[in-house]
Amino acid sequence: MQGLITFVKTLGPARIAAMGAVTAALIGFFAFVILRVTAPVMTPLFTDLSLEDSSAIIKDLERQSIPFEMKNEGAVILVPRDRVSRLRMKLAEGGLPKGGGIGYEIFDKSDALGTTSFVQNINHLRALEGELARTIRAIDRVQAARVHLVLPERPLFSRDKLEPSASIALKVRGQLETQQVRAIRHLVASAVNGLKPERVSVVDESGRLLADGANDDPYGTGATGDERKLAYERNLRDQIESIISSVVGPGRARVQLTADFDFNRVTQTQDRYDPEGRVLRSSQTREEMSSTTDPQGQVSVATELPGANAQPGAGPRDQSKKTEEINNYEITRITETKVIEGGRINRVSVAVLVDGIYGRNDKGELVYQERSKEELDRIAALVRSTIGFDQKRGDQVEVVNLRFAETQSIAMPEQTGWLGMLQFTKDDLMRAIELGVMLLLGLVVLLFVIRPLVRRIITPETFAALTGGTPETAPALPGGIPIGIPQSEEEAKAASSHTSRMIDFAQVQGSVHAQSIQKVGELAERNPQETVQILRQWLHEST
Repeated sequence: MQGLITFVKTLGPARIAAMGAVTAALIGFFAFVILRVTAPVMTPLFTDLSLEDSSAIIKDLERQSIPFEMKNEGAVILVPRDRVSRLRMKLAEGGLPKGGGIGYEIFDKSDALGTTSFVQNINHLRALEGELARTIRAIDRVQAARVHLVLPERPLFSRDKLEPSASIALKVRGQLETQQVRAIRHLVASAVNGLKPERVSVVDESGRLLADGANDDPYGTGATGDERKLAYERNLRDQIESIISSVVGPGRARVQLTADFDFNRVTQTQDRYDPEGRVLRSSQTREEMSSTTDPQGQVSVATELPGANAQPGAGPRDQSKKTEEINNYEITRITETKVIEGGRINRVSVAVLVDGIYGRNDKGELVYQERSKEELDRIAALVRSTIGFDQKRGDQVEVVNLRFAETQSIAMPEQTGWLGMLQFTKDDLMRAIELGVMLLLGLVVLLFVIRPLVRRIITPETFAALTGGTPETAPALPGGIPIGIPQSEEEAKAASSHTSRMIDFAQVQGSVHAQSIQKVGELAERNPQETVQILRQWLHEST
């Protein structure tokens, strides 16, 4: 303890304060490094949040005392990786995130007594739009959605009724398929009373029209003729490639398909009569009878009077009978009206290119062999069955066997053993790089900052006085070893001889300094008045 106290006294207050400052800085630096290294790995809890959802989630995390970080002005919230799943379930229980829209919860805290019917209708419209937007966001590839509904009211004393309409703005990842656009239109139309799918318009974030709400599309597909043609060709091509790849192998067949469509809409009306299918509608019969006699004598008035007796010897009587029948029949008539929608297939052309068979000969070399004609015919028969081949409409199917161009593929060797288990992810690599940088920074600070400061602090003052500076500026012996830090006996002898010379030099310098002080004292004794004035002048200048 006595040696320690003596050492502390030799250091002095300035050096002790410097040592305390260096110690505090060292403790703070390593504390920062330790906290940074032991900090939990943060991962996104939610992304693309609105300001309302971000504020509500942050408030809930602060209430639970859970550490978090924010990025992109609050759109992304990061939490410890080991607590992500539990936090998501906990927030979902409270209805967070809400998606930035207002749903039917708008009626939870409303005052129905002081609300007018106009406000109630507006709130109902807002709630319906918000609920539809939430449902649309649940569809794959849809990142955000805005729904605008137009529900016109029927004017008083008016027979005409305006149809409702809707417009939807989507923010998507990638590109939506035609079936997805159609599903969105039917989803909105089914949720709104009186709304038809063809009255729903859909656009994306780039302003591209996905579905036109003003066209005459009775099916609500929202697809143009070219889009329907491409979708049909792609579907058939995938089916053909799938069935051929199962025969020749994956990647050994190429299929090109072209379909000729007729998008004209045709309306046909036809009347047909069946002469065998008669039905009696009405019948009319008329019968007439008449008779005449020849008296063969003189004709007088008496003979023509009614009731007159015929004279004997009269001639024979003529009789006639006439029958007339009129029948009206209904003939069977068939009226047929056909409406042929656009999109009829006029012709389908298919070109199939298949690779040959590869094998090895006796020498182990790779040999190419063409496929037989029977096998190509079987493949062509499969293609015809897949496309619904119709020779009358001019369909064509060509199957050709050619050798594919060889492409050199670089096979990556698979890691086996313990190397295969070390599959680092991007987060693991970034964490390792961060730890390496922090370790390197700590070594640099320790070697180039802390070590020189400590050496300078613990160096005795007598050493600095003898050498005329700090250990870093002290004269060094041959070999770069500073004086006062001997490493061997020879170096120690050299250091002691040099120290004795420095002491002699200090004694000479001290004697010269003492003579100078003696001369100044003699001058002050001879001229006391001038000395006082000089001292007063120094005092005034110092103040």
